[in-house]
Amino acid sequence: MITHQAPSMDVDMFLDEQLLDPYPVYARLRAAGPAVRLTAHGGAWAVAGYDHVREILSDHKTFSSAPNAGVEPYREDMAQTGASGADGPEHARMRALAAEQLSPRALRGLRERIEARAEEYVVDLLGRGTVDLVADLARPFPLEIAGDLIGLPREGREELLALTTAAFNTFGPANQRTRDGIPLLKETSQNLGTLLTRENILPDSWGAAYYEAVDADRMEVAEVMTTLISFVFGSFETTINTTTSALWFLSTHPDAWQALRADPTLARPVVEETLRLEPVNWFTGRTATRDIDFHGVPFAEGDRVLVLLASANRDPRHYPDPDRFDVFRHRANDHMTFSHGIHVCPGARFARIEMTSLLTALARRVERLEPAGEPVRLLHNMLRGFTSLPMTLVPAE
Repeated sequence: MITHQAPSMDVDMFLDEQLLDPYPVYARLRAAGPAVRLTAHGGAWAVAGYDHVREILSDHKTFSSAPNAGVEPYREDMAQTGASGADGPEHARMRALAAEQLSPRALRGLRERIEARAEEYVVDLLGRGTVDLVADLARPFPLEIAGDLIGLPREGREELLALTTAAFNTFGPANQRTRDGIPLLKETSQNLGTLLTRENILPDSWGAAYYEAVDADRMEVAEVMTTLISFVFGSFETTINTTTSALWFLSTHPDAWQALRADPTLARPVVEETLRLEPVNWFTGRTATRDIDFHGVPFAEGDRVLVLLASANRDPRHYPDPDRFDVFRHRANDHMTFSHGIHVCPGARFARIEMTSLLTALARRVERLEPAGEPVRLLHNMLRGFTSLPMTLVPAE
């Protein structure tokens, strides 16, 4: 393969204006080539096209997520969230520990319970009229459902969520959001170290089952803590932000809302299209483990690679009319939001059940979603979503 001069771009992907509207820069990066050197981020490579993103995520031996999946090389003040920042035997072991609780068979037994609780949440909201769909639905629902399953004590979950959200900022560069997140990350670690002990874990939960495995010499206490921490970091943000983004799309696309009301089985396609258009985590980081010619671009061992999941999801070479919200889109579910390869999100199936349950319950009982104020975007180094989405729910007759 012929190696060409590598394109470069002087753009800070983490400026406020860029985080709020990243899509024009994504288009420039895709057009520039398979990989573009970002001079604003220490010479890290940005990979933006769908096929190239998928290729890198498929090759964990050449492009490793260890020791972290952030923008920069490992820092002790960077959030560590379990298997996403590991490779090899350690990664395989950590995924195996989570697999039993997240298997299709295990989740089938939970679906009915989750759907029933979603109905109760929606009935309660309809009694209020105008609500904030972040504070009143998208946030408390997974905090209850996933929190109970993990075994988190009910007291302090909201505070823990605020801490973990801030901690995710440390995956970004050394900007102010990262600096603000570092002390909160330390507080998060301390809180989790207390909340996830055997004495505090709720009975009949995943955590309780893991501690029983410790008693049977099938797990170590350290493995229990690592696995439960990965559940905490992975169980809330996706459901909260994707649910909110889906409802924002549906409120601004009334034809799509009416299609969902006419056929509630469209809840799953709505979720997939939302995951494609508004992935909760817009990037993941990798490190090249060897020198490699990547489609004519020379990567050196140790180079950081910024894998732009959100850009891949809007690549017009893979998705026709990629910026359009289309609940009937063919193959929307092959998006990169949950990653790909060995690091595909183990909790994706569970998150989909939560989100489709909420959307189905809403579609059955709500005639219209009417915006009741300006939505407020989450401004975050890694996550995309809303902090507020005021809405009036008009009940169905």
